[in-house]
Amino acid sequence: MEFKDAITGKNINKKFGKFELDIPEIHIPEGFATAFIGENGAGKTTLLNILAGLRQDNKGEVRYFENSLSIDDNGVRERIGYSGTKHHLLPHWTGEQVKDLSKMLFDNFDEKKFEEICKAINIDDSVFGPNGKMIAKLSDGNKMKLSLATVFARSTDMLILDEPASPLDPLMRDLLSDMLRSYLADGNGQRTVVFSTHNISDMENVTDYIYVIDDGKILEHGFVTDIKEKYVLVKGDGKADKKIKDLMINFHENSFGYEGIVLSDKMDSFAGMNLSFETPGLFQISVALLKMNSKLRMPEM
Repeated sequence: MEFKDAITGKNINKKFGKFELDIPEIHIPEGFATAFIGENGAGKTTLLNILAGLRQDNKGEVRYFENSLSIDDNGVRERIGYSGTKHHLLPHWTGEQVKDLSKMLFDNFDEKKFEEICKAINIDDSVFGPNGKMIAKLSDGNKMKLSLATVFARSTDMLILDEPASPLDPLMRDLLSDMLRSYLADGNGQRTVVFSTHNISDMENVTDYIYVIDDGKILEHGFVTDIKEKYVLVKGDGKADKKIKDLMINFHENSFGYEGIVLSDKMDSFAGMNLSFETPGLFQISVALLKMNSKLRMPEM
């Protein structure tokens, strides 16, 4: 599928001790929701902070909306809304201060819309008013909802969200997906969402494009429809022989049978076998890819 780039990155590199984020090339498609999937510590937050312009101590080039070489060019920063889990809303602020600072920092912040969103997503209203309590006293879920409200209250062309679903309850995660879909639809193909997650099952229904990231490297990327055609979930009864195990990217076996993820171009190898084949979900695909590279191991029990 052809698309315009909302963000293009080349030779992005950042080192932290033994960890190195190394992204030779990245393309964020305009008009879609792109998910960065990976374990905690994979480099997702570092990469998002670079793309959002919060970090500028990295190597490489990041281009925005095809013709801006910096987030500070051509009003790009005003066109992007960012929400993160750390160092975004200071703990001693109140809701009123968040609103006032947003009005001061962004010309496209709509105070009335902000108040409507806060009410709609049921943010603890004790944080507002002249004697509002500090953000530090809010639950993690309410902190994230307040951060998201400041972002959705602005007129932007792109949202960059770091783990937006992580502290939210299931109902609010579902509502967030609806909000993101509505945001994209209102942009007539010219709005873009980029978010990170370590559990894609929370946000699979709003994801169009993925980057699977592990240890600072990209393992896989592409449109969800293409990715799901690239992999197949294979299931069988009884015990799997070595040939089947060797073909699988990820393998699970129990007393009832076995299953695993296989590249679709390997399907000829299963001809004539009594197996069933299904389209895997993004969660199954991403776990299979990450498990190949993960340092996690099953402990002795």
